[in-house]
Amino acid sequence: MTGSQIRRKFLDFFIEKGHREVHSSSLVPQNDPTLLFTNAGMNQFKDVFLGLEKRDYSRATTSQKCVRAGGKHNDLENVGFTNRHHTFFEMLGNFSFGDYFKKDAVAYAWELITSRKWFGIPQDKLYVTIFKGENGVERDAEAYELWLGQGIGKERIYEFGSKDNFWQMGDTGPCGPCSEIHYDMGVIASDQGHTNCEFGCDCGRYVEIWNLVFMQFDRDASGKLTSLPKPSIDTGAGLERLASVLQGVISNYDTDLFTPLIDRAAHLVGMNRADELAEVGKEVHSKGAASLRVIADHSRAATFLISDGVIPSNEGRGYVLRKIIRRAITHGRLLGQNKPFLHSMVFSVRDLMQDAYPELKETAERVSKAVLAEETRFAHTMEVGLKKLEEDLQPLIEAGQKDPALQPVYSGEKAFKLYDTFGMPLDFMQDAARDQGLVFDQAGFNAAMDEQRQRARASWKGAAKQTANPEYQKLPTSVFEGYRQTRSEGCEVLALLKDGQGTKELKPGDEGEVILDHTSFYAESGGQVGDRGWLYSDDHNTVVAEVTGTYYPIQGVRAHKIKAKQTIHVGDKVDAVVDTQIREATMRNHTATHLLHAGLREVLGKHVKQAGSLVAPNHLRFDFSHFTAVADEELQDIEDLINKEVLRNRKIEVIENVPIDVAVNEYHAMALFGEKYGDKVRVIRIGDFSTELCGGTHTAATGEIGLIKVLKEGSVSSGVRRVEAVTGEGSLRHFRKDHELENVVAALAGHAEADSPAAALKLELDKKDAEIKRLARELDQARMKSASTSVASTAEKIKEVKGIKVLAHRVDNLDRSQMRTLVDQLRDKVGSGVVVLGSATDGRVALIAGVTKDLTTRVQAGKIIAQVAQKVGGKGGGRPDMAEAGGDKPEALDAALNDVYNVVESMA
Repeated sequence: MTGSQIRRKFLDFFIEKGHREVHSSSLVPQNDPTLLFTNAGMNQFKDVFLGLEKRDYSRATTSQKCVRAGGKHNDLENVGFTNRHHTFFEMLGNFSFGDYFKKDAVAYAWELITSRKWFGIPQDKLYVTIFKGENGVERDAEAYELWLGQGIGKERIYEFGSKDNFWQMGDTGPCGPCSEIHYDMGVIASDQGHTNCEFGCDCGRYVEIWNLVFMQFDRDASGKLTSLPKPSIDTGAGLERLASVLQGVISNYDTDLFTPLIDRAAHLVGMNRADELAEVGKEVHSKGAASLRVIADHSRAATFLISDGVIPSNEGRGYVLRKIIRRAITHGRLLGQNKPFLHSMVFSVRDLMQDAYPELKETAERVSKAVLAEETRFAHTMEVGLKKLEEDLQPLIEAGQKDPALQPVYSGEKAFKLYDTFGMPLDFMQDAARDQGLVFDQAGFNAAMDEQRQRARASWKGAAKQTANPEYQKLPTSVFEGYRQTRSEGCEVLALLKDGQGTKELKPGDEGEVILDHTSFYAESGGQVGDRGWLYSDDHNTVVAEVTGTYYPIQGVRAHKIKAKQTIHVGDKVDAVVDTQIREATMRNHTATHLLHAGLREVLGKHVKQAGSLVAPNHLRFDFSHFTAVADEELQDIEDLINKEVLRNRKIEVIENVPIDVAVNEYHAMALFGEKYGDKVRVIRIGDFSTELCGGTHTAATGEIGLIKVLKEGSVSSGVRRVEAVTGEGSLRHFRKDHELENVVAALAGHAEADSPAAALKLELDKKDAEIKRLARELDQARMKSASTSVASTAEKIKEVKGIKVLAHRVDNLDRSQMRTLVDQLRDKVGSGVVVLGSATDGRVALIAGVTKDLTTRVQAGKIIAQVAQKVGGKGGGRPDMAEAGGDKPEALDAALNDVYNVVESMA
């Protein structure tokens, strides 16, 4: 079976067993600060397991794209050099949310793995493991009996402790024992040459292919375990490992999931001849083979990460992506390819995986451009890195030449800095040190690497999500009426909370939360802020609470944050009244955001995708993927385009309960970054200009927006830009401020020949600028004249030191370029000699030394300036004939200049 067939067969098996096939979630975890990347199939169901979210199915199956390359999974250096380490991989899984448990999970797994109708793996090649009991948790006797019931011999069931066979989501929350299925690859798979090892040996012979997690406990902050009322199932089987088993190969890289990419990588790096490829293939762990594996693996990770919105940068996810890309590039360089090539691998990944991940068809072009930009940037960085490496090694080489008995050591800390900052490959630095007869400090490098891993773990530790508050879990879904009305009458108070705890009443002045059976209040989601307003008593006249915000504590339950004005009891009936002024302003901004998104794509290109947004009553903020700053002319075009749509007063068409595949494939609606969508979605369509999936509130027609005014555009991070704008009354306030400024400008700059106050101001500023430049030139000329005059009378300062004329002189208030000019003039005047000038301005010292060409073999400007600079608290260097330095001790300048003669004497 091909890798694609294995993936499909797994999913089809569980569909037959009543599971819902759910498409892979993004590699960027949604609303989960604890994760760097999606790294397991259960990630997208985490809130379901925690009770924070409800879905309309209780069984699911997925093929989840995953990345493990940062934080505690930071084993990047192993990828390409082992059979089963990857950055990107696919996790096949089946899940039960309080439906079936161990009995069915075990039976399903064994049937799929061993039945000839499905995978047909021989039972005598399989082993299973169970939890042996540890740390106060009992042995998983139930799982043991269930495996026996499948016909597995006792000798093939092994028991291990918490490290291997107990799983937990975090320090608190759902957890439970797990059971693993392992496959015996045979003695040929042992990477330690074992010929007769038993199960449990970690030589590579026995490979885990499926892990079944039995979530049956909830761990609280004290560590106490309580049984979950509805235990669940979470399983994970690596597609790449299953493919290696079912295709009869030892290495994942020899499956059809990788071989087309490895072949393409070989072609791109110039290894086109059959004999070259054969030579690489002879030794599975050779540098050439490993480098091709690295390129194949990393091209998959880079393609999917960028497709999911991650952009190379120097922090967080972007930093890990940058390291992955740069590691692939450097391995291409090790194979002799110094030109950009990795961007072409993107299309090979697309061609191989587009059937399972059709989104790659749309994103490949954008992804390739992003990779090419990073390749270009890295080429420059590598040049700098190579120079730094040479600078690090040169003193050690010189020391070794002076004393052949010495064995200089290249610092591992310095090497790691080059590795981390410039992407310099470890083996490249090791080879460079060895070639120069130096010892490479591997222990120091490893220590620096460990420190960085600790920092990575700390930066992504986050706060583990807690199991949903039971007060919310037991509540029914709130009925939302806010799309059609802003007042809901006769709403029953289902629950009251104060400080997170349920209470029967809230007294005047208390702050807390109210959950109603139905409400017109929109809860914060999709970038739109929650509604504010009031709760009225059942007399429809008395305000009993002010609502300061609305949010979802768990899916479907709307919590109203309130400050009580009157006593409120559970069971009371209230009227929920939204502040219409705030709601309408927010609606204007939300509809404007849709127009802005469409306008950006129209003017800048279809690669533009939303990367975040904020829709508030007073302004809107929209983040989007784009690689360069948006030009003023482009912003103006976008503003013109979207305001034309406003003036057309197009009707906003709202289409409810559309199947997700119909919305995306037939309506061509855009799904937005960071949003979760169910099987049925809501579509917002604005003529033929914009169609998006959206659950927010909108105007009835575009004309209600009034006018959209873009305020500014800037960078959020590498590859992500941000536009901020206002609408309606916000635009009016902005124009009033502009008009006030225009009046001030008109009063200051009254040029009759100008077309507008702005043009008049520009003329006035140009005039002032010209005047300032003229005065600056005159000042520079005066300073140079003054300095030249003072130097003209310094003949007595020229001293002969061992036959060399030396002049040291102070010239304050000159900049460095003027000092260089003066040094040149004085060298010409001296004919043959040394000139050192010093200047003190605003607490800083500038020093410049010049040596005539005929003397550079005896004295060098760089060495002179280095010693003089020390006396003014600085350092410097340069060429033998010209060198510069700085310092921060102006009070020591005179003494330093007087010492120049002694410095030259010591060198001559």
